[in-house]
Order: sequence, then structure tokens, then C-alpha cells
Amino acid sequence: MKINLKEDWKLLSKRAAIFYVAFSVINLITFILLFTQTDAGFISSFIYFLFWQVAIWVYYMFRYKRRNKMNGGEWIDAAMFAVIAATLIRTFFIEAYQIPTSSMEKSLLRGDFLFVSKMNYGARVPMTPISFPFVHQELPIVGGKAYSEALKLPFYRLPGFQKIKNNDVVVFNYPGEEDFPVDKKTNYIKRCIAIAGDSISIKNRKVYVNGQLADVAVHGQTSYRVNTTNVIDRRTLEKIDVSEYGYNQYLAGYEMWMTRYNEKEVAQLPGVTEILPSNDMRGKYPEIFPHVPDNYPWSRDNYGPLYVPKRGDVLKLDSNNIWIYKDLIKKYEGNESFAFENGKAYINGEEITEYKVQMDYYFMMGDNRHRSADSRYWGFVPEDHIVGKALFIWMSIEQDGIYGGRHKNIFSRIRWSRLFNRIH
Repeated sequence: MKINLKEDWKLLSKRAAIFYVAFSVINLITFILLFTQTDAGFISSFIYFLFWQVAIWVYYMFRYKRRNKMNGGEWIDAAMFAVIAATLIRTFFIEAYQIPTSSMEKSLLRGDFLFVSKMNYGARVPMTPISFPFVHQELPIVGGKAYSEALKLPFYRLPGFQKIKNNDVVVFNYPGEEDFPVDKKTNYIKRCIAIAGDSISIKNRKVYVNGQLADVAVHGQTSYRVNTTNVIDRRTLEKIDVSEYGYNQYLAGYEMWMTRYNEKEVAQLPGVTEILPSNDMRGKYPEIFPHVPDNYPWSRDNYGPLYVPKRGDVLKLDSNNIWIYKDLIKKYEGNESFAFENGKAYINGEEITEYKVQMDYYFMMGDNRHRSADSRYWGFVPEDHIVGKALFIWMSIEQDGIYGGRHKNIFSRIRWSRLFNRIH
């Protein structure tokens, strides 16, 4: 393909020329921000800039110079446009996600399809920009990585419309995953209970933020022990929207995961004699963050108090709280030489007694409090792991037979009442 930029530019329609100029300006601003505001350096920032400039230009040159001269040219044109447009939209504007687990029930259900805004908190510039389109971690069918680490960029977030607020429903990359780059870690969705600078504690299942009782999600649920004198029919529970439960034959009762509204309805069922909330008292639970039960005998229902660090905080380190902040220092903020020996902390072999925090952190919890792997188990979510804000449900399909019920056709499984519901 012969290259003559002056003549090739004349081939572009007015609309295409305007778009290319506007895109180039945005791309240039991104390059400047990466180069001046991060440690990416000139080469990495320029490669990222050049990649997008060339990608868009190649598309236009194919469209105006080659499309009509080859068989299937229109199909190739459509495919190229779809890949470029979808990549830009998913990276900087909005992306679709599906809820795969019950950790947010009943606020969000398995089979809900969401749109998540990248703009509200500010779009995150890809840290591994060389990747296969529409695939997150692994290539379909053939397997293997769907991305290349040949070009890696440091964390940078473009300006957004708002900061993360308490009780926002947020999509983020799972911090506990170490086999992938930050932006390729598994996507999780939880409610942000505490933001940077907050102190959080849980007392008998009630959450307190900065000493004040936190709002409870309207459709959030937790587990209860339900004692009965008879077996409750599954269809009876389905009618009152109790979908998660199990019968304990030794205790002659059920464990049910319910909302406050469900609890009132279950109490009225024939044979129900008692409903007791499940409540793990303080004790030695090694699975609970920071995984030092002798120092921190916390449980999922009685937790903290725990301070959530913010950028600029100077943390005074001691042999006790180092267990809370060691991952922050070493894993999340890149101090790979960090070590903790004989009650003392070291970076690059030098002893430190305090540490200045470089990012904001957040504490996330699922609305299904007793079926959620969240910050109570793996700690803080760093700022650079934040993906976006969950906006609304655009489709909801019940998985076939998911709760042990009868099989249904696809139209019967669509939850029509949830379509286009806002997430709050």
C-alpha cells in the first residue's frame, strides 16, 4: 500500500477527518499525561500513542483505498471498525459485565447483565495495552494468555465525574490474585462500605463507619437458623423469594439466606417456631484478614476496628499492625524488597518505622454478607484496581435449574422486572 500522507488525507470524508483530529488530540493529551504524571517514561508512552494513531489510520486507509478492490472488503471493514470502536468504548467509556455468583444477592442476582461506567471514577489507562480483543485473561479454545507484557504502563487514571462514595457498587480487579497484571485480574463486584480515610468495625453483624451505624442495602441478605416442626416445600420458599437454603437433619431446621423482608414472611409460615440470626463471635478465624488470629481475633460478624489508608497517610509501623499493612507496602505499592524480621520492617535493607501511603484504599463487602468473599477475607482494594461504577441492569436471565427447580425455557427465565433497573 503506497503511503502519501498528503494525498491520503484528501481521501478522508469530512466526518472521518474531524474524528481523526479529535481522537489525535485526546491521544496526545493521554501521551503527555502518561509521560509527565507517571514513571512510564517517554518510550513506553510514545509507543502507546503511536499504536493508536497508526491503528486508526490503517483502518481509514483500508476503508478508502482497499475495501472496494477486494472480495469481502466490506466485511473486513466492518470487523475492523467493530474491534477498534468496541475496544475504545470498553476501555474509556462503558463495559458490560455479568454477575456469576450470589455474593451480591438480592441486590444483584446471578444472571444479571450490567453496564459499568469507566467515566464516573475516571477511565484507567490500560496497563497491558497489547491484548486480544474482547478477551480478559485467557484465549478461548486454544488457551494461553490473551495479552502481552511486552509493553507495560504504570497506573494512571483520567479525570472522572466523581470520587468513590460510601455504598457505591463498584467493579474492581481482585487484589488477592497474583498470577496476572493488575488490569487482567479477575473482575469482582461489591459494595464500597468504607472509603479511604474511614475506620470500619462490625459488631454483631452491624457495620459501623467512623463510629456511625452504616446504611444497610435494601435488598441485602444474610443467614438465619430457622427452626421448624415440619418440612417446608420448595415452591413455598420460591413464592416468597427465598432461593438459598439448606436443611440440617440433625438440628431439625434450616439455614436460610434472607433479606429482612424475607425474614418476616418466613416467620408466618406454618411450622416455623424460631428464627435466629447467624452470628460468628470473635475468635480464631485464620481465613479472616489480616490472617493473624492471635493478634486479631476477628470474625465476619465481629470485625475491626480497622483504618482504611488514604494517599499521603504516614503509617506508624509496629510489630502488630505490620500484618495489616504488609501487602499494601510490598504487593500493592511495589516495594518488592520489603521484609519483616524479628519485629522490624525493612525496605532495601534499611529499617523503617513509618511508611507514606501512595494510593487510596477501599473496603468492599458483598450484600449477601454470609456468602461473600470480600475485604473481610483479603483486605483492602487499592485505587489502581478500581475498574468502574455499576450503573444499571440491561438484561437478567435466571440460570436453568440453578436453585434445584424445574427446567424452564429461555423466555421463562428472563427476569423482565429487572431490565433497565438502576443499581443502588
